Amino acid sequence: MDNFSFYAPTYFQFGKDSEYMAGPLVKRFGGTKVLIHYGGGSVVRSGLLDRVKESLTKEGIAYVELGGVKPNPRSGLVYEGIDLCRKENVDFILAVGGGSTIDSSKAIAAGTVCDGDFWDFYEGKPVTKALPVGTVLTIAAAGSEGSPDSVITKEEGMLKRGASGEAYRPKFSILNPALTMTLPPYQTACGITDIMAHLYERYLTNSKDVEVTDRLIEALLLTMRNEGPKVIANPEDYEARANIMWAGMVAHNNICGVGRSQDWLSHGIEHELSAKYDCAHGAGLAVTMPAVFTYNLKHDIMRFAKAAVRVWGCEMDFDNPERTAKAGIEALKTYLHSIGMPLNFKELGAKEEDIEQMAYTACYGDGSGSGKMYGFTVLEQSDVEAIYRLML
Repeated sequence: MDNFSFYAPTYFQFGKDSEYMAGPLVKRFGGTKVLIHYGGGSVVRSGLLDRVKESLTKEGIAYVELGGVKPNPRSGLVYEGIDLCRKENVDFILAVGGGSTIDSSKAIAAGTVCDGDFWDFYEGKPVTKALPVGTVLTIAAAGSEGSPDSVITKEEGMLKRGASGEAYRPKFSILNPALTMTLPPYQTACGITDIMAHLYERYLTNSKDVEVTDRLIEALLLTMRNEGPKVIANPEDYEARANIMWAGMVAHNNICGVGRSQDWLSHGIEHELSAKYDCAHGAGLAVTMPAVFTYNLKHDIMRFAKAAVRVWGCEMDFDNPERTAKAGIEALKTYLHSIGMPLNFKELGAKEEDIEQMAYTACYGDGSGSGKMYGFTVLEQSDVEAIYRLML
């Protein structure tokens, strides 16, 4: 196990009707003027936005609003939010929505108090300070409600990049599983896939003797395997929704990632798909993960075989462990297909003729990148092109 430091101070309010705690929690963490940041019409139609406003008003907390967050959140709205926060002297940001809304809120929080361009944080500049952020979560997926991470798409060039820093961890997050019951099955499945990807990206490690976090990850993957089909079959299964929602947070606040190297090649390769085609991140991951795993299989056959046995119930073939490892990847693909996820370029809406450009951008970014992707293995542009072709 590698040396590590871990500090995750987010306060969680979990359960039915917990959105009514938004006002008291903002007050508890020092907010006096709030930007309520949200996406489309669902939080309005469901009455959630009104309940949050009512809670703030009861505590005497002023607020301004900024809606319009889209999946794969855009830099243009972040700039708009920064200008609004500065103009209105906002001192707290409340994200009401899913991972895209939370990621956008984090970017606004950092951009409001920095001297330069917020995008610098998404090109490697450390995030050291930001306005405090709270969340009211509406979809179990990204885990941004408990993480120090944010992903934004820059509209110029459609570059999708991430930033990370402890200043990005939410001060509090409100998790009411009932708020996820109205999600369409496709969105629910995308969320499940994203959670599983966050777990696999940590499971694929070159660190030795990390049994504690291995077992944590395996338990969470088993939870997704068992609970996912329940909510697809019955969207109003509160207990299954609750298990998935909490698993989504634990999967990405990095409690499962301490003391070990991590992968993130699937995420980096997928980001080019969702940036170019504006597909759902989880759907892109469903296509990307099996291809990346197949390409990297021989780097550590026994790690893939262990996941196959412990998570997917495959029988260990000690004479030919590669057969077991491949069976585990196939079991993952079968599961993702069973919950309604796409499994190839055609189903995702991606095009073969874009492969070379996407592979270049994945490795070089806007031209300033190293030409390599680093994770479980080290990939060059030709490797990334080969992985994309496995998705055809």
